[in-house]
Amino acid sequence: MALEMKVPSPGESITEVEIASWLVADGDYVEKDQAIAEVDSDKATLELPAEASGIITLKAEEGDLVAVGDVVCLIDTDAKKPEGDSKDAKKAEEKKEEAPKKEVEKKAEAPKDDKKTYATGSPSPAAKKILDEKGVAAKDVKGSGRDGRVTKQDAVDATPAMGTPGAGNRGSERTRLSMLRRKVAERLVSAKNETAMLTTFNEVDMSAIFEIRETYKEQFRDKHNVGLGFMSFFTRAVVRALDQYPEVNSMIDGDHMITYEFKDISIAVSGPRGLMVPVIRNAENLSFRGIENEVKRLALRARDGKITVDEMTGGTFTISNGGVFGSMLSTPIINPPQSAILGMHNIVERPIVRDGGIVVAPVMYLALSYDHRIIDGRESVGFLVAIKEALENPVELLMDNDIRRALEL
Repeated sequence: MALEMKVPSPGESITEVEIASWLVADGDYVEKDQAIAEVDSDKATLELPAEASGIITLKAEEGDLVAVGDVVCLIDTDAKKPEGDSKDAKKAEEKKEEAPKKEVEKKAEAPKDDKKTYATGSPSPAAKKILDEKGVAAKDVKGSGRDGRVTKQDAVDATPAMGTPGAGNRGSERTRLSMLRRKVAERLVSAKNETAMLTTFNEVDMSAIFEIRETYKEQFRDKHNVGLGFMSFFTRAVVRALDQYPEVNSMIDGDHMITYEFKDISIAVSGPRGLMVPVIRNAENLSFRGIENEVKRLALRARDGKITVDEMTGGTFTISNGGVFGSMLSTPIINPPQSAILGMHNIVERPIVRDGGIVVAPVMYLALSYDHRIIDGRESVGFLVAIKEALENPVELLMDNDIRRALEL
């Protein structure tokens, strides 16, 4: 019996996918639930598992666009699993035996007598210095000295013409972008062209958060089996700021502005297949533990390529942490149709003024990119200042003056 495998729907509004790669070959025996292909939609790359065990016949090529519901392969469920093929093992052994023989043959070949001496093609010290400065290899210069030695004059005359390639590999590779990457590119260009995007900046003294993490991170990990990172502090600070400035938690829909009462926070993470933006749903209802657990769960699913379209759809605000890659400052691009995005950056010890004196403190620069069509300067600056205030005074503004209760210790 030949089972037809059709393209499942990865999510609402998706009508076609691209066969990114086949993980099996035509005629292979596959086991039920074995990953047989990776398919790209405009929102994610997903694995396609075999629906049954049997011999597979491929009906689509890598790079093909196939509609949801189309047949991409057949599985002969009546076929029996083949025994191990001893021929392949024998061929592998033969290759191993041939390799050392070829090496011996190469060593046995006597070098040709071309009547060259050690000086042939060798530059004099002065010539070598000139050639190194010009980026010209000695082997590319014909020596006019005794026995073909490269002289100083040869090096002077060997000046390459303008635009002449230097030494080194000048190869290139042409690779087709995945559907996900193409969609990300399209959305980023759209965000730049269709929004009135501006960015405002501020800085945060992270000393208070450093102190809390240093004191309680071990207890937190032992109690909840998850680390106490920075994301929970930032997420709660964002939720608090969105309550104060609801315009930032809004979107444009034609001639209307839609303002959301809930806070679905998108977090930009880098996965093996590119940028992923999973969503923490109803972040306003989550504790520090709840946020850290959700960040860990979503990050692992993104890293393992198991993130679903539904988990990356519908955020109302985005947090992007370029600091994990060492970024000091950036202007993050809005994730449409959202109206704002917060950019976190690396934490560096810098001199700041505190209580009239100069002290060294861990400082992070923050960036808020926003759509000026619905968010004015007062709201954008006030929103970022509210985040700064919460992060610099987390015990009072984020923990209700009870650290152990907030961390559920």
